Amino acid sequence: MRAGPIYENRVFIEPDSLAEYESWIGEKSLEAESLSGVTNVSLIRIADNDEGFPGRACQFSLENDAALEYFVDEFATDMEAEALERFGSAIDWYERILREDTTRELPAGEMPECLNCGAHLRGQYCGQCGQRGQSRLISLWELVRDAFGDLFELDSRLWKTLVPLLSKPGLLTHDYLQGRRARYMPPFRMYLVLSLLFFLVAFFEPEEAFGIFYEPQSIEETAEDEAAEVPDEAQEILDELAAEGIIAGRDSPGENADDGGPKVLINGEDATESDCVFDESDIDGPDWLKRRLTPERLVHICMQVKQDNGRQFVGNLIDNVPVALIVLLPIMAFVLKALYPLSRRYYVEHLLFFVHFHAFFFLILVLMILLGRLNAMLPLPEAIGVLVIIAASFYIPVYLFVAMRRVYGQGRLITTFKYVVLTVSYFAGFTLTMLGAVTMAAFAI
Repeated sequence: MRAGPIYENRVFIEPDSLAEYESWIGEKSLEAESLSGVTNVSLIRIADNDEGFPGRACQFSLENDAALEYFVDEFATDMEAEALERFGSAIDWYERILREDTTRELPAGEMPECLNCGAHLRGQYCGQCGQRGQSRLISLWELVRDAFGDLFELDSRLWKTLVPLLSKPGLLTHDYLQGRRARYMPPFRMYLVLSLLFFLVAFFEPEEAFGIFYEPQSIEETAEDEAAEVPDEAQEILDELAAEGIIAGRDSPGENADDGGPKVLINGEDATESDCVFDESDIDGPDWLKRRLTPERLVHICMQVKQDNGRQFVGNLIDNVPVALIVLLPIMAFVLKALYPLSRRYYVEHLLFFVHFHAFFFLILVLMILLGRLNAMLPLPEAIGVLVIIAASFYIPVYLFVAMRRVYGQGRLITTFKYVVLTVSYFAGFTLTMLGAVTMAAFAI
C-alpha cells in the first residue's frame, strides 16, 4: 500500500504518433525518477477511446502532498506543454490525482463496476468517466465547490493566477503562448470572473447591507453634508442665478415641495416641460440615426430622465458597459496586430494580451473599491486612499508598457513608440464604445 499520492496522466494518441510518444514518455519517465520526492514511475496501457486512438497512462508515485505540489509546478506542467507542442492535435491529454491504494488485482467476476458508466474499476476512480469508485457522504464544502467551483475555480490555480496577474505584467500571456497553461485559470474564464466581481463590488451599497457599522445621520446633518459638497465657486454662481430670478433657491417660493431641490425657470415660469422641446434641426448625424432618433423619441427620453432623475438611463448604461468592454477587446487586438506585423503571431494571441490586461484592470479597480469601502467603515487616514489612487494611476500605464516588452520582446525605444500609439488608440476606442453604450442606454428608455 502506497503512502503518498499518485499523479497520473492519461493520453489517447493517433496510431501514427504512438511510437514517437512511447519513446518520448520513456525519456520523461527516466527524467522524473531523478526528481526529489518521486518514488516510482509506471507506464500502463489502457483501453482505446471511441475514435480508436490507443490509450496510455503514466503514473508518478510521490512521497507526500508537498512532493506532489513541487512535481506539478516544476515538471508536470512543463511536460504537458511539451507534449501538446510536440504532438498537437494528435494527442488528447488528461490528468488526475490518486490518493488511496485501491489498485489490487481482482478476478474478473469480482471487479466492482462504476456506478456511472458501468466500466470495471481498477482504482479509486473510473478510467473511462473519472467518477469516484466508492459512494460516500458528501460534506457541505463539497456541495459549495460543486456549485461554484467551475465558475470561480476554488482551487490553487485561482491564487496562482491572481498573484502574477497583479504583480508580473505580461507573465500570464507569455506563459500561455509558451504552452504553460495548466497551472493558471483559463484566460476568458478569469476575465468573466473578474468583470463580474467588479460590477458586483462597484454597485454594491454597503451602507444598506451593513448599516450597523455606519453611524446614523440626522436630517440636519445630511442637509449640511449635501450643502458642503457644493464648491464655493459653484455656490456663488447659483446665488447669482437665483438673484436674477433664473432659478429658485431652496428657501424661495419656487422650490419644489416634493424633492426640496431647485427648479429651472424661464421668465419666471416652470420650465420642466419646456426644456424637452425638440425639432428636426436639433438632430445632427447620418440618415440612419435621424430615422431612429426622432424629435418625439427625444422628448420621450428627456421626460423619462426628468421623471426618475435618470435612474433608468443609468441602469441601462450599467447593463451596456460590459458589452462595450467586450467589443473593445477585438478592436484593440486589431491595433496590436497592426503594430506588430512581423511578430508572426495570430490575431487570437493579440486578443489574449488584452484579455489579460482587462482582467488586471478589473482586479485593480476591485481592490481600490474595497479599500475605499474599508476606509468608510474604519477610521483610516484619508491619506492612505489618496496614496493608493496615485500609485494605481502610475502603476497601470507602467504595467501595460512592461507587459508589451515581456510578451513581444522588443527594445525600449520601439516599445515606447508603439505604447504611445496603442494608448491613444485605446482611449479613442474606449470613448467610441462608451458613446455607443450611452446611445444604446438612451434608446432603451
